[in-house]
Amino acid sequence: MTSLFDPMAFQHGPAQKNRFALAPLTNLQSHKDGTLSDDEFRWLTLRAKGGFGMTMTCASHVQAVGLGFPGQLGIFGDEHIEGLTRLAAAIRAENSLAIVQLHHAGMRSPEAMIGTKPVCPSDNAETGARGLTLPEVERLRDDFIAAAIRAEKAGFDGVELHGAHGYILCQFISAETNRRTDRYGGDINGRARIVDEIIDGIRARCRPGFNLGIRLSPERFGLKLGEMKGLVQRLMTEARVDYIDMSLWDTFKEPEEEEFKGRTLLAHFAGLDRGKVRLGVAGKISTGAAARAALEGGADFVLVGRSAILHHDFPKKVAADPAFTPIGLPVAAAHLEAEGLGPAFLNYMRSWKGFVAEA
Repeated sequence: MTSLFDPMAFQHGPAQKNRFALAPLTNLQSHKDGTLSDDEFRWLTLRAKGGFGMTMTCASHVQAVGLGFPGQLGIFGDEHIEGLTRLAAAIRAENSLAIVQLHHAGMRSPEAMIGTKPVCPSDNAETGARGLTLPEVERLRDDFIAAAIRAEKAGFDGVELHGAHGYILCQFISAETNRRTDRYGGDINGRARIVDEIIDGIRARCRPGFNLGIRLSPERFGLKLGEMKGLVQRLMTEARVDYIDMSLWDTFKEPEEEEFKGRTLLAHFAGLDRGKVRLGVAGKISTGAAARAALEGGADFVLVGRSAILHHDFPKKVAADPAFTPIGLPVAAAHLEAEGLGPAFLNYMRSWKGFVAEA
């Protein structure tokens, strides 16, 4: 049985020293122009020092109009490279893989923040987003690729495409939000074409040893589990990505669709023929026991969110005590400050009901 502390090789780039990855977590700490702040630098590098084999940034937008939240890290311009270079070097100095998550919020971009209507694969009455023209879709594709090139220039080991949670790549994949009739619409292969073209472009433009992953949702957002299983299986068979990060919300729950009940979401994806592609899972993996259960259920590695907020050294704590359980909630603000959360991140965590103790 694979141990949480066994190294893990990828098709491209260096191996990961263990099976713990820091989930890409919104933290609101970057400067308004998307450049890296000292607070965000401290938050991320503390996790690398704390033993995570992969340290991933928050969702980092590839176009200015793709902003999803205030204080978001940017990678849409060369002005971001200096801070990203500092960050990549510090993460890699801790023997942790340095990964940028590439993102565009699409119809979920707040109009008041971006100063224009948000965009979507097709017009969206609910959000007021307008559908992208064909040249704009091609530009979006190229801007994801350009962002990966910037990440490589900054010294990162790789990038993860954010294709989950109802953001723009997920909006393309979903038949509910993508009603295009050109080559970027239609069946699941047409709707996922932009993802395929981004993957091919990154592989063509970045070095052979550049790590490339993708985060996907299995359900919600108009997604159908059967289609998502088919897409994931195709990506695994084609082996152009190094890993697929399935964001399951609850790794051990059963699917929402009646026809797929009887097995956990983890089992549905762990049962696919992954070949050389690694499978990561996220969702309520908060204890050492849950992390081991995910590996025993067939995952190759786990992405840890809330417990990484509570304990920057969560992997080291699990190594010292396999039964480790995080501090109970609500937690004192002083504890989170000591764990590397700056004022903006701490205020954001206060919006999570029951997470931060009232003073």
